[in-house]
Amino acid sequence: MKDSAVLLIDCPDQKGLVARVSTLLYEHGANILHSDLHTDHQLGLFFMRLEWDLATDSNQTAAAFNLPAFDAAFRALASELHMNWQLRTSRARPRVALFCSQYLHCVSDLLERRRTGELLCDIPLLISNHRAVEPMAAFYGIPFVYTPTATANPTHESARQTDRATVEELQLDLLRQHNIDLVVLARYMQILTPAFVAAYPSAIINVHHSFLPAFIGARPYHAAHARGVKLIGATSHYVTEVLDDGPIIEQDVARISHRDQVDDLIARGRDLERVVLSRAVRWHLDHRILRYDNKTVVFD
Repeated sequence: MKDSAVLLIDCPDQKGLVARVSTLLYEHGANILHSDLHTDHQLGLFFMRLEWDLATDSNQTAAAFNLPAFDAAFRALASELHMNWQLRTSRARPRVALFCSQYLHCVSDLLERRRTGELLCDIPLLISNHRAVEPMAAFYGIPFVYTPTATANPTHESARQTDRATVEELQLDLLRQHNIDLVVLARYMQILTPAFVAAYPSAIINVHHSFLPAFIGARPYHAAHARGVKLIGATSHYVTEVLDDGPIIEQDVARISHRDQVDDLIARGRDLERVVLSRAVRWHLDHRILRYDNKTVVFD
């Protein structure tokens, strides 16, 4: 794995931004590996992602990049240019918690991608309101916590379950104990409270089984079939207080026909859900996403 740093910037657009930042990096001896930028002309906003090498060169002729010295110098520049910015390194492996319910295709996909090294992160925690995922968690060596939630019409067994606020308090405590950086809702079929969302701003990624903003809610494939659509989709997005309305990170679609029934839509949609969620998680881990105005910039 390369030893690199990533700088993400958003700020009011003005002349000379690229030159000012790249000059500062040059003065500190940076070897830039990737550079990408975007301008929202309507809002007058500028976005940039820069990645550079932190290690010595192969011949040991160059010293390792002095990240603390650059951090100190860049703070002054960022203040002058009214920049919002994030400085991250590949050395720090994000810690991810997975949440799921009874559908396991997304969580199994993420765990396998993590095992094969496609997702560069640690997964110290898997939480579910169903026990179906417990054997899978054991197979991958991931600590599993069962947090059942009460239903609207509790049965004798569910009447003993704690209410949602108590469950979320337990979940948040677990996230803090494990120093979680990112929460991934891998088909977790529960609505998070505003308090939970506020605890992890821009750090909760959900997958929704429709091409948002169409067919929000719990049964989008049924709604899509009833409407007779010719395309179905899946969407990964950051979670906000408004259901299925957060900034969209990735989407994909598949063509269907009048011959396809609801079960066919569900089966085909699962492949889309795996793909869009894994892309969103990988891009977040690679520090390729900037969120603004309920939208995202996703850098190449």
